[in-house]
Amino acid sequence: MLSAKSLFQEIFDNDESFRLFCSIAASGESQGGWENGRIAALVPADERELAPKITRHGADEDKHGRIFYALMRKRGLAPAEVPPETDYTMLLEKHGIGLAHTKLNSDQPLTVRDIVTYLAHSRVTEQRASEQMELLCKHFGDHPDVGRAVRMISNDEDNHLAYCHEELLRFAYAGHGREIQRTLRDCALAEIRIYRDVSLAVMAHMGRILGWSKAKAVVLAAGIHVMYAYERFAGWRRMVTLKMPERRDALGGPATPMPEFA
Repeated sequence: MLSAKSLFQEIFDNDESFRLFCSIAASGESQGGWENGRIAALVPADERELAPKITRHGADEDKHGRIFYALMRKRGLAPAEVPPETDYTMLLEKHGIGLAHTKLNSDQPLTVRDIVTYLAHSRVTEQRASEQMELLCKHFGDHPDVGRAVRMISNDEDNHLAYCHEELLRFAYAGHGREIQRTLRDCALAEIRIYRDVSLAVMAHMGRILGWSKAKAVVLAAGIHVMYAYERFAGWRRMVTLKMPERRDALGGPATPMPEFA
């Protein structure tokens, strides 16, 4: 029976598909680490107290990238080239979601509006990351090879999501509420579309590697389209709500050290 667990198990059991999976994940995490590092360096003077949390956010993302590279090394695998149509992070930037890399590559300090944009973008993408890692934890949290990595990354993503909620609420109370809601909505609607396209591209590549039948590929693609239809109709709303998290000041300390995986 086709299920999320059986699908991931098939990907993890094959060296080439596992290599592509980890390479895509590592690339996205490393890109997120760079973006957060630049944002931390360019935080406006009035928000400098936020810089250590943004730095921590970036350090976590860098760590996740190193973890995925380490998982490949453990199996004697070299990173694969990431197909551009599977590059979630770069596609978001290309479609104007988050802060443009031209802005981050400059030395011009960011504005408060830029910080709100960054947090809103992160609120949406960290929701996705948290849900994905929760799914992997459910099925592979005790896996001898990837379980520890999955649990650590999942905990970090939950911290990132809590941080976004708390900081966005702080900005909302400071008078940025309408701007935050508008930005969240725009980000969420764009993200679900890009996530659909990336999911279709990733599954197409996995299908070629694993030799899936046409029928199996059609079923998986249909499932992705059904999920997008649900998210477009109502599911996107979960990405734009804000509530004070149980984990307060979730990024207030140093990043958790990366364990040895290889």
